[in-house]
Amino acid sequence: MSSNPVRKSSLSLPLYLTLWYAGIFTISSIILFTIIYLSISTVLLDWTDDTLLENIAEMSAMYKEEGLGELEGEIRREIEVHGKNKVFYRLFRRNGSVASSSNISGWPGLQYESDVITHLAPGIPEYKTITIPVNHKKARIAYGVIGDDLVLQTGYSLQEDNVFLDALEKVYTISLPLLMFAAGFLGWFMGRKALRGVREVTEAAVDISHGDLNRRVPQSGRGDELDRMAVTFNAMLDRIQKLISGMREMTDNIAHDLRSPLARIRGQNETALTNTLNSGDFHSIAADTVEECDRLLHMINTMLDITETETGVAKLAMSEVNLSKVIADACDLFEPSAEDKRIDLVCKIANHIIVYGNIQYLQRLISNLIDNAIKYTRENDKITVDLQLKGNNAVLSVQDTGIGIEDSDLLNIFKRFYRCDKSRTQSGSGLGLSLALAISHAHGGDISVASVPDKGSTFTVKLPIMQHPY
Repeated sequence: MSSNPVRKSSLSLPLYLTLWYAGIFTISSIILFTIIYLSISTVLLDWTDDTLLENIAEMSAMYKEEGLGELEGEIRREIEVHGKNKVFYRLFRRNGSVASSSNISGWPGLQYESDVITHLAPGIPEYKTITIPVNHKKARIAYGVIGDDLVLQTGYSLQEDNVFLDALEKVYTISLPLLMFAAGFLGWFMGRKALRGVREVTEAAVDISHGDLNRRVPQSGRGDELDRMAVTFNAMLDRIQKLISGMREMTDNIAHDLRSPLARIRGQNETALTNTLNSGDFHSIAADTVEECDRLLHMINTMLDITETETGVAKLAMSEVNLSKVIADACDLFEPSAEDKRIDLVCKIANHIIVYGNIQYLQRLISNLIDNAIKYTRENDKITVDLQLKGNNAVLSVQDTGIGIEDSDLLNIFKRFYRCDKSRTQSGSGLGLSLALAISHAHGGDISVASVPDKGSTFTVKLPIMQHPY
């Protein structure tokens, strides 16, 4: 049921794009055809006007040079060449009387405008588009003065032009549905192709919602917006899968690590209930129970700190921190513990190195590294804490000459609850280095380790100096 809306949306969106594309294409075609139609009509009309103007100029020149008789002869020849249905000529006096005329039988009902003849100015012809009353055919006529008292009325039939324009209109009317169908098909094809990436993301999301966490969106490699969306979506899925895997691993580790202290607490309380104990024994059991509870609370709080730091849920209060002073104070704090094991704790700290961070978390980071070094370093050995400024980074290294770490363990020591076989002889939860890594990343830095078994390890932390959060 939950997938039906998704499928409906994936089908309707290409349909909407198709309709929009076909509609826009149709409107654009109509506008384009109208522009072309009007342009062709204007060109044909201008061509006709130029022809009429040329005829008036030729007739005027002939009348002035050779007289009315030659002009009438020229008119008859023009009619023979073009045909009486194509062109006509009439000569009027200023008073409106007809001086001469061609055969106008092809122009039944042709009228003239006496006002135009009476008031027409020399050298300024006047054009009219008329409709013949009898056959309803259109014609273009022109009036022009060719003598002191003589006006020429000439006209051309627009039938051929109208036939051409009607044919053009008919062709477009027939082709418009085909163009709309082609536009619709092209719009559907382009819409489906353009939305293929979205459809793949949707299908991947549906599969993931059904439990397939390994599902990913295929990438086309074109580098377009959809490809970048697929890359971002896959990166988000990788992150989610990593978090889920971490949660599962953390749940398993919690179940494993909480079982032992809970079993001890339960066993101590069973002993208290089933045996007759004096007040001293009760006090000892209560103290052990408090100690185990404190250990459990510390473990749970540390896991919460790691999770909040890694996911960015915890908004750290950042400020300028004198890292040199923080490390010097940590060395002073752990000096008694080192002396108890007869370990030489050497601190080489450059002065006044300032970073932008949270002082409490930086103190926990440094304390975890020094505490681990003391814990896994043998008596009469040496630990060196070194802080130097290298480029734009403050580089802290904690080097010990302890038991070292096997190569097979180096890739896992920053994982939660992971403890090397050699380290299991020491107390601890296996969360210190995980917290150190999370704190380093939260401050825009990183932590690394180099180790040789039975010779010692070196943990190196790089933190940017005066780096403000993004």
